[in-house]
Amino acid sequence: MDEESPDELFFKDQDFSSDLLRQLNGLRQNRMLTDVSICAGTWEVPCHRNVLASSSPYFKAMFCSNFRENSEAKVQLKGIDSPTLDQIVLYVYTGEVHITAESVLPLMGAASMLQYPKLFEACSSYLQSQLAPSNCLGMIRLSEILSCETLKKKAREVALTCFPEVAASADLKELCAVELQDYLGDDGLCGEEEKVFEALMVWIKHDLQARKQYVQDLFQQVRLQYIHPAFFHHFIANDSLLQSSPTCRTILETAKRHMFSLHSTSTPDCKPPWHVPPRNSYQDCLILLGGRKDNQQTTRDVLLYNGQTGQWRSLAKLPARLYKASAVTLHRSIYVFGGMAVNAGKSLVSHNVYIFSLKLNQWRLGEPMLVARYSHRSTAHKNFIFSIGGIGEGQELMASMERYDSICNVWESMASMPVGVLHPAVAVKDQRLYLFGGEDIMQNPVRLIQVYHISRNTWFKMETRMIKNVCAPAVVLGEQIIIVGGYTRRILAYDPQSNKFVKCADMKDRRMHHGATVMGNKLYVTGGRRLTVDCSIEDSASFDCYDPDTDTWTSQGQLPHKLFDHACLTLPCIPQAPSLP
Repeated sequence: MDEESPDELFFKDQDFSSDLLRQLNGLRQNRMLTDVSICAGTWEVPCHRNVLASSSPYFKAMFCSNFRENSEAKVQLKGIDSPTLDQIVLYVYTGEVHITAESVLPLMGAASMLQYPKLFEACSSYLQSQLAPSNCLGMIRLSEILSCETLKKKAREVALTCFPEVAASADLKELCAVELQDYLGDDGLCGEEEKVFEALMVWIKHDLQARKQYVQDLFQQVRLQYIHPAFFHHFIANDSLLQSSPTCRTILETAKRHMFSLHSTSTPDCKPPWHVPPRNSYQDCLILLGGRKDNQQTTRDVLLYNGQTGQWRSLAKLPARLYKASAVTLHRSIYVFGGMAVNAGKSLVSHNVYIFSLKLNQWRLGEPMLVARYSHRSTAHKNFIFSIGGIGEGQELMASMERYDSICNVWESMASMPVGVLHPAVAVKDQRLYLFGGEDIMQNPVRLIQVYHISRNTWFKMETRMIKNVCAPAVVLGEQIIIVGGYTRRILAYDPQSNKFVKCADMKDRRMHHGATVMGNKLYVTGGRRLTVDCSIEDSASFDCYDPDTDTWTSQGQLPHKLFDHACLTLPCIPQAPSLP
């Protein structure tokens, strides 16, 4: 080991290097011991060769090799103006430079040419701090010219994250076809597909004659399955420019079959682009809506769960206090149907429909149902919503069903279910609507599966001893329909193809009146009421997750309050872009 002996002292002057550099800069300013002048046109800056050679590989090669500059008194630097040259020399002698909007680009170019990487990155950091939707596309192009990967990465991140604002900028129209195709095809693009379509059409029409040849390749970057069918119908399906391309016409016909046909669309001629996954920016949000909370008062609360933070936040409240309404999600909106409207102590069975936009955080009134009902069930398929059974205005048990067409904004009566039941588990799979169990008017469990063939408007029923659920939800998880509890802890997975049930891992408690939804191939169960070991009933605030891959349950914590008879929904959304620095 090296150790200092008692008669030795290791001394290090912490200021020596900076003092030396300061002295050298003083010598330069007084033109003392300088041996070369660096020139930008007619502008000359006296310097010391050894200082320049020590500062960068560029000058080291110039002055320490057999280049002619090694012996010349003046060295001309092409492509650098005099103010930039002054700043470069000042940086060499002091390590300091003042970067402004006017100086950053020439400084960055000079730093790149003269091989000052830290100055180059300082200029890049300055440009990154100035990034905005209005200039990020230009910055991407600049970063490619300067070979600056850090700037390119940050500028592209802004371009993708702030897509709606970027799409409105003049720079988008100046992209070449390859650049636009790469941009619109990026999984990270944070915007609705309607905006993607509008952006490419704006680009093409900016120079229609020159650019219409690219419509086929660009149109394939639009993920039509995530476009609102009404937008597709009114603005895309019959567009003359798209119709002029045979390839685009084929894509449009495939999209029409998927969006508007009630028949199966799993045909061999379906094009692969239809199966492209949603962009990364789309996130599934878990939303709880209405129900009865804590003291069993009907609530208007709407809560959104952030899976990343585990936090809940409140959204715009339901317009009315509704008891046992039903709710579904369709086309990135929430639809709430019927229910018993409670107002000033009076109750009235409602046929109203309320529609919620998460993007706007607003409710609006929709087309009312044909029949007022509550304690009914609703489910969505393609562009349609089915509202089934329930209790009518005369407190009668109803077997009727009506269907809402979200494109035409109309309701129509459909075939009634064979047996009128309350509180069945409902799900749609493979062109069929399934009703599992439920109870009759005397509150006895009904051991039936009732199946509705959607395109044929016909029902049939099957008796089964496996079914005895009441006030339980059902969800589609993979290829199976999962029936979640219902006065029981039991979880049943039903395979429509084989007409067989498989028992899954039980829930912790016997539950009913709870909510369930699917996110990311996992089942989430919220609230409800639980039967205790002594058969008393307790309201619950539990929040649990079932993983079908491991057949296990895990707790996700607690809801903000005890809740039952609520809607538990999954809504795909695009979070708002974070504010820029």
